Amino acid sequence: MEEINLAIEMVKQEMEAAMRHLDHAFQKIRAGRASTTMVQDVMVEYYGAPTPINQVANVMVPDAMTISIQPWDKTAIGAIEKAIINSNLGFAPSNNGESIILNVPPLTEERRRELAKSAKAEAESTKITVRNARQDGMKELKKIEGVSEDLIKDAEGRIQEITDKYVKLCDDHLKVKEAEIMKV
Repeated sequence: MEEINLAIEMVKQEMEAAMRHLDHAFQKIRAGRASTTMVQDVMVEYYGAPTPINQVANVMVPDAMTISIQPWDKTAIGAIEKAIINSNLGFAPSNNGESIILNVPPLTEERRRELAKSAKAEAESTKITVRNARQDGMKELKKIEGVSEDLIKDAEGRIQEITDKYVKLCDDHLKVKEAEIMKV
């Protein structure tokens, strides 16, 4: 019985991790509003080491269409600007000597569709991960010895219910994100 609960718990944890990954991926997909998460993965070459942008500068969103990046060390401003350009985020940074301003342009209809498509791809990838977790759980159940077939069948049913729940959750997250992206 303990082994069955462990297998089910393992499946749940893998599916939770997949959902966290999806949420993180969705944060990076912009929906027409400026957000600090848009630049959180930008790595700045700082004293010879790649460093996350939020460790070399204060990243703020003063309004819905602007991201302001204020370096703690003014000598890093050029490196930050270069990192943003090289990150292919599609921003043209403007540097006033004190800080870097990124203007987030409004999304075109075509760009909205592209973003919705990439959100859908992320959701599909997450569903695959969820289904793989289910498969792993089923394999673990098959390995368990000395337990009645009825208990194994019950556990398989529970794993399937959990899988269905996470696939639906994935679809729900996607609907919300698509609505956010397509809202003008």
